[in-house]
Amino acid sequence: MDILQAIGNTSLVRLRKLVPAASAEIHAKLEWENPTGSVKDRMAQAVIERAERDGRLKPGDTVIEYTGGSTGTSLAFVCAAKGYKIHIVTSDAFSREKRDHMAALGAELTLVPSESGRTTKKLILDMIVVARRLSREPGTFWTDQLNNHDSIAGYQLLGEEIWSQTEGRIDAFVHGVGTAASLRGVATALKRHQPGVRIVAVEPAESSVLRGGPAGPHKIEGVGIGYTPPLWEPSLVDEIIAVETDDAKAMTRRLAREEALFAGTSAGANVVAALQLAERLGRGARVVTLFADTGLKYLSTDVYKR
Repeated sequence: MDILQAIGNTSLVRLRKLVPAASAEIHAKLEWENPTGSVKDRMAQAVIERAERDGRLKPGDTVIEYTGGSTGTSLAFVCAAKGYKIHIVTSDAFSREKRDHMAALGAELTLVPSESGRTTKKLILDMIVVARRLSREPGTFWTDQLNNHDSIAGYQLLGEEIWSQTEGRIDAFVHGVGTAASLRGVATALKRHQPGVRIVAVEPAESSVLRGGPAGPHKIEGVGIGYTPPLWEPSLVDEIIAVETDDAKAMTRRLAREEALFAGTSAGANVVAALQLAERLGRGARVVTLFADTGLKYLSTDVYKR
């Protein structure tokens, strides 16, 4: 078995203690079961293999990307498996574990300074500028995650897994928006089977741009880039819920202590939103959300370091 075949087919588990009896069921897809501990393994495999097939990525090339860490780690993993060099543009705004993981997999890192360790629109745009400059060098392939439609295909398979694991009984899907590719891919697959399934997007309340608010700094890694991502498809989304960073962190800690589910901060945000929706839908309905990555990526941050 090739290591890349270990991507996918992750578990779907029901939350047992945090969900009130009168609310809908909440089930979480445990994407930390992927090889690097992140849902991003799915998109990394899709963008690399599609680029190989059509000749955009050739043997000996160096892959370039800007990333908060999980995408970079997943790309470094796929590149290590396939024998490509990779150069990652990242920042001190993201956890040390993520940066160390990328480097361990062979990635060369360029760090862009942040505003007090927070994610901002300026930081994302600064990282893109550096990645674009690197991509002009010969023998490079820029995956450009915010604009790369190939990533959506990797997440459509995730949607098919959810449909199969729920045996088609799903009333709503809740997930945070970073590049928007995972929400779009899953939503496309689910709505193909059941057009009436409710799709709920989650974003940081401090940077609720999808709901028309101003951009602002926040500390929910992996979501909320400060502007509408190019892959965002509003026609697939029925509702947008904004979650405060502090509430997301608190819920992430509760998930670990009360449900024994050790995840990243975006999982906490997803559950805060899912609980709101589950209360409205009521007993008998079923909500599915994603735990995009493992809490092991955040041990040095204030989410768990208390």
